[in-house]
Formats: sequence, C-alpha cells, structure tokens
Amino acid sequence: MRFFNKAKQFRRIATRYDKLAENYLAALKLVSIRIWLRGNESTP
Repeated sequence: MRFFNKAKQFRRIATRYDKLAENYLAALKLVSIRIWLRGNESTP
C-alpha cells in the first residue's frame, strides 16, 4: 500500500499521462526503481 502512495507522488503516474499500457508500465517500472533506490541509499 505504501508503494502506491509513493508512486502517486509522480505526476506522470498519478494522472495516467501515457495512454498506451506499454508506456505506462515502463514509467511505473522507472518510478519503482527510483523509489527502491531512495529506500536503500540510507542503508550503510
């Protein structure tokens, strides 16, 4: 549930800017990688 709240902070994902499912999925993958990297950057 927290992932979707974080993902909605990105306007492109929240507004479904991309009309094609393939492009939307690619953007969602990029956002998920970015969220994952942010979560792991503080770990020593």
